[in-house]
Formats: sequence, C-alpha cells, structure tokens
Amino acid sequence: MYGSDPESLRWFAQAELMHARWAMLGAAGILIPECLEKLGFIDDYSWYTAGEREYFADTTTLFVVQMILMGWVEGRRWADFIKPGCVDIEPKYPTKKNPKPDVGYPGGLWFDPWMWGRGSPEPVMVLRTKEIKNGRLAMLAFLGFWFQAVYTGAGPLDNLAAHLADPGHVNIFSGCKWVGSGQVGSYEHP
Repeated sequence: MYGSDPESLRWFAQAELMHARWAMLGAAGILIPECLEKLGFIDDYSWYTAGEREYFADTTTLFVVQMILMGWVEGRRWADFIKPGCVDIEPKYPTKKNPKPDVGYPGGLWFDPWMWGRGSPEPVMVLRTKEIKNGRLAMLAFLGFWFQAVYTGAGPLDNLAAHLADPGHVNIFSGCKWVGSGQVGSYEHP
C-alpha cells in the first residue's frame, strides 16, 4: 500500500536519511566521550545515565528549549520537503548562480563549504550512497550499544575490550555480567 505510493517512498527516503544522520551523531556522541574518559579528559562518563545528571538548567527548561529549537528545524525541513528551495538561506549575488534545491541535501555555503555536493552527479551519488550505508550501520551500532548497556551495564569500549581479551567466554551467548563500575570492573562468568 505505502510502498507503491511515490510520495510515501519519497518521504520514507527522507526519514531514513534523517534517522541515519542522527544515528551517526549518536554513535559518535557515545564513542568519543568514552574514549576521552579512557584518556583521562572526562571523569565518570556514562551515556546511558546522562539524563540523570544535573545540568546548567532544570530538565523542564532543557526540554522546552529543545522542543522549540527542534520544532523550528523540523518545520523548515517539512516546508522544504513540501516545496523544495522555499527555505533557502543562501546569499543572493547577481553573478553567482545558487545551487538547485535538493531535499535532504541542503548544500550551499552553509551546509557544503567544501563543495563536495557539487560537480558531476557520479561522485555525488557515491558520497550519498556511502552516507546512507554508514547511517544504516550507525543505526545498528546504536541499537547494539543500547542492548549492551542494558544487559552488561558497561560501555561499548569496555565490552569490546572484554570480548577481545576472552572471546570464548565474553560474547553474546555466554551470559556474562559486568561487575563493578567505570574502568574498575570485570566480567563474571556464570
């Protein structure tokens, strides 16, 4: 039903692209601070319990600000989907031709400063294919990070290090549980 409708397919492609980009940001947002913690730049990092921490503002204020900002961004994205190019913010110069609007790939001075998205279509399509493939992998990685955090209570780098140290006993089938917290801990075998 929805798969045969061209408008639905167009929207599904945009939704997958946005989910892929958020998943890539999420995976980087988990791995980079965990690496920084291992190097000693951050103390007591846990992406899984980050919502329980105290921040510079209360949670209601943070939620309202996020809803306003994300609502504005998503509204502009929806408007661009309905009428491509209507939210163009490129400066207008009489001697410069602005890029053709392409939904999901804003380009231009602000979003494509290195001009990777311009030129012949073949390299651009290769980059877009790489982006969606990496995004799909990041969606699976984020799901794996979440299951690991729920099951073991440890971060992805701790789980990877433990698996590489003893792959026969520390794997998805072993039922090992993480004992301890942060960098001080170990896996307990059943």
